[in-house]
Amino acid sequence: MRIVVLTGAGVSAESGLATFRDADGLWEGHDPITVATPEAFDADPDLVQRFYDERRAVLGRVQPNAAHVALARLEAELGKNLYLVTQNIDDLHERGGSSRVHHMHGRLRAAWCTACGGRHEWTDTLVERPPCPSCEASALRPDVVWFGEVPYDMDAIDQALWACDLFVSIGTSGLVYPAAAFVHYAIGNGKRTLELNLAASDGTSDFHESRRGPATELVPAWVDEVLAAR
Repeated sequence: MRIVVLTGAGVSAESGLATFRDADGLWEGHDPITVATPEAFDADPDLVQRFYDERRAVLGRVQPNAAHVALARLEAELGKNLYLVTQNIDDLHERGGSSRVHHMHGRLRAAWCTACGGRHEWTDTLVERPPCPSCEASALRPDVVWFGEVPYDMDAIDQALWACDLFVSIGTSGLVYPAAAFVHYAIGNGKRTLELNLAASDGTSDFHESRRGPATELVPAWVDEVLAAR
């Protein structure tokens, strides 16, 4: 069986990372428009750099949870038949044991040089304008996809959705496109679809099956089902 899994903020929430948007409409205390657009970066780069520097620091203080570990266990059994794509910019899937993670919105622990185009692993701060390791220009920004920018690996994701037998969405709100449309791609191509989420998402009615509960309970139980059926 070929499976595409999409994960969102709900997978990492139980590790202590804030979800994308809280009930008050804010993202970790900020309006997303002020910290997650190219225009925001142009207008106030220090604010944006500090926001992501703080998130990078928080990431070092949290650990992967049972959902991350279960998906790594599924990868160990299915190999290339599992395509794991995440909207999350954290590295908890990797630290949980997954080795093939497709970060469609980029990675928090990476920096992109807007001068030379180089991308580099990055765990330090960026607000002080450190030089690019490749060209030495002080032009590094977080290697994350902001509103108005094109997500990474879309062609590969589309191919995976076309080739899979099952599409599973875990911990997503169903609000952010193009990921919110993956269920439509899958169903349009005749694939089975499953949602694992704490609460109903905006796209719940589009799935063949939807299960409710914490990711740390639902994901390990679902992985057990898949492996038992092999």
